[in-house]
Amino acid sequence: MLRYIGKRILGMIPVLIGISIVVFFAVRLIPGDFATITLGTQYTDEAAALLREKYGLNQPIIIQYLIWLRGILSGDFGYSYISRKPVLELLASRLPVTLELTFLSLLMAVVFGIPMGFWAACKRNKLPDSAVTVIGLLGISIPNFWLGTMMILLFSLRLHLFPTGGFVPLTESIPGNLRCIVMPAIALGMAVSAVVMRSSRSAMIEVIDQDYMKMARAKGLSGFPLIWKHAVKNTLVNVLTILGLQMGSLLGGSVVIEQIFSLPGMGSLALQAISNRDYLLLQGTVLFAALMFVFINLIVDLLYCVVNPQIRY
Repeated sequence: MLRYIGKRILGMIPVLIGISIVVFFAVRLIPGDFATITLGTQYTDEAAALLREKYGLNQPIIIQYLIWLRGILSGDFGYSYISRKPVLELLASRLPVTLELTFLSLLMAVVFGIPMGFWAACKRNKLPDSAVTVIGLLGISIPNFWLGTMMILLFSLRLHLFPTGGFVPLTESIPGNLRCIVMPAIALGMAVSAVVMRSSRSAMIEVIDQDYMKMARAKGLSGFPLIWKHAVKNTLVNVLTILGLQMGSLLGGSVVIEQIFSLPGMGSLALQAISNRDYLLLQGTVLFAALMFVFINLIVDLLYCVVNPQIRY
């Protein structure tokens, strides 16, 4: 197991380097640069040249990338052009918000998506199965930004049950924190819950049709004991795979949701960096999100051994 973990960690290095290359050069394809955005109407060629020289933006792009990569390898993500604060400090201040949002969204997918998918599979071609299928299609089809906007209009502006935006840390008030985070988590987790629901249903149907399930029925097992003892564990590997892959959707979708609900997370930080052409901050944010995604998938792979002891690495 430790050898496998070591191999996976080493395998992360070329993946992250590849991501860093794509992010670094893709950011510079955005029209305009930091000097142009910062100077605005006071832009002159001389002032822009001085600003680019100050931040090292006048050097060849390959040299800029190598300098940045050397800093990353030494644990230095650089400083934000706008706030002049270390990128790691800014990420650390925004990370708890994004982690809480994605965790609650993923929890929603686990608590609602998996049981409903299993229930639909057990009631295949009946009313519950049709209802779950319709709910799943709606969840996948409705964009999270539209759902979030409608929730604000209904629950915040009309019913006054939740705030329209903002964030209260858990350390200040747990009820206040939940009131701020519930609607964003639902808006972000709805589509993921629908995907997990449909995947759980398909996996359970495949297991139910296996010969060993028919044999168990012939021995007298039925209902919940049959599903729990012989079917659930055999479907969890597929479900865990889907959950791991959906983490990318959660991290990507948090950018939009955090903006709609005015949450001070990594997503809103990335949008600010794009608007200001704050290259180092944007590169650090995307690279950190990629690291989170790769690490979560490593955890999912290790969980395979827990749900299915026959899997060995």
